[in-house]
Amino acid sequence: MSAPDLQTLLTELQRRLAEAHAGGGEKKQAKLREQGKMTARERVAGLLDPGKPSLEIGALAAAGMYEEHGGAPSAGVVVVLGYIRGRQCLVVANDPTVKAGAWFPMTGKKNLRAQEIALENRLPILYLVDSAGVYLPLQDEIFPDKEHFGRIFRNNAQLSSLGIPQLAAILGSCVAGGAYLPIMSDEALIVEGTGSIFLAGSYLVKAAIGEDIDNETLGGAHTHSAISGVVDYTVPNDAAALQRLRDLVDKMGERPKAGWDRVEALAPERSQEDFLSRVPSDGKPYKMRELLEGILDAGSWLEYKADYGKTILTGYARIDGWAVGVVANERQVVKSGKGEMQIGGVIYSDSADKAARFIANCNQKKIPLVFFQDVTGFMVGSRSEHGGIIKDGAKMVNAVANSVVPKFTVIVGNSYGAGNYAMCGKAYDPRLIVAWPTAKLAVMGGEQAAKVLLQIEKSRTDQAANPEAEKALYDKIRSRYDAQTTPYYAAARLWVDAVIDPADTRLWLSMGLEMSNNAPLERAYNPGVLQV
Repeated sequence: MSAPDLQTLLTELQRRLAEAHAGGGEKKQAKLREQGKMTARERVAGLLDPGKPSLEIGALAAAGMYEEHGGAPSAGVVVVLGYIRGRQCLVVANDPTVKAGAWFPMTGKKNLRAQEIALENRLPILYLVDSAGVYLPLQDEIFPDKEHFGRIFRNNAQLSSLGIPQLAAILGSCVAGGAYLPIMSDEALIVEGTGSIFLAGSYLVKAAIGEDIDNETLGGAHTHSAISGVVDYTVPNDAAALQRLRDLVDKMGERPKAGWDRVEALAPERSQEDFLSRVPSDGKPYKMRELLEGILDAGSWLEYKADYGKTILTGYARIDGWAVGVVANERQVVKSGKGEMQIGGVIYSDSADKAARFIANCNQKKIPLVFFQDVTGFMVGSRSEHGGIIKDGAKMVNAVANSVVPKFTVIVGNSYGAGNYAMCGKAYDPRLIVAWPTAKLAVMGGEQAAKVLLQIEKSRTDQAANPEAEKALYDKIRSRYDAQTTPYYAAARLWVDAVIDPADTRLWLSMGLEMSNNAPLERAYNPGVLQV
């Protein structure tokens, strides 16, 4: 079966995004509007500057998960990086059409990712709260652990201590432990009639202490603005709430910058059409340089150690005017300086050594790093082992792990095994990590993995050799494994922040670099102990 072309892959991406954007469906959205409320994405759009670009993070979170519970499109929460009164901000909005905005395990993970981005980049974060609280059937997966619901309030406190602005609007329900989120923000406002906030609702109060009271009297707008003083502002509707938030952001003072270098941007050397025609979708070798020519500012590429370690490209460049260091896997078969053939997409000792040194240089000069992944792993075999591939690979992993400048990762094709780690996978704290629809993430390729798993299965069942049965078992294993390697499987679990159209790569990187410029470096680069 031939591999789908890019247009087919992009059509599938748009279908999945449309499904996520529908949230709980048209009926629930209509019911929301009948209550005088906006949908989550309408709220976000009304808060952001019109006509300015924005990036949705985790749009495909939880896709295909929780089906037995009716699903949780976008994990029931919308997270967007955009501009409010010209200032970059992060917006987090509960989607009340998805189980009344209840928190699934992935909802917690997505909220924590939003706060992580705000913490790392010193970004103002705004919460649009409309949630029924923890989804009780899955409470054990969201309530007690370190990376569960409670971590959000810890992060509220941490953000506050670092002077990172937090604003909250209570636009609907805000109950139980979730009530702490807006009130731990710097300022909170509430909508009359629809907004409510309390640790326990009227039914629970009746059950616990026998008191008869309605929810509005218990925790409505008048109660918390005029009696308890819990909230700071009262507004009549969603639109007024969004305007108030915009006005509050407008008054914020300037903050220190990291000082990344930026000049006037130049368009890439290749046209978008030419660039997209070269995006690989069939797994065949290609020239990574040709892809970079469709992303980097024209004439900005300055290659580092071009003749050494050729399976990784390293060089200085600009993206939308921002100075960056690029680390990218070359997918062509190349010839080393010793005259030996090297397989594209594989990290050899010389390429790992080069990349480690380049990463150190970028840290020395305060240049953010951008990784373009299409990697099948490190070279194996006696020749590589005897040449010290483990120590050279460790050196590269060490350099990536200890890097203090911002890192950004684009997964173009394969992202396999330790290659994912060395090329700044999710575990190595990229400020943003995105995948193209052509991406694959796994410990190893589907064919190799299926053969290994087939051997294990055969030995376990002690089956006699039967070619037809063996092929059926292989196909079953391969199909299951391949389903877990897709970028959508990764996006559903937030291993990547988004699956994007390759044409949007420059926008994601440019806005990410601008975002990271809000956070001055706080420590010097120290690579630790290196095997040399």
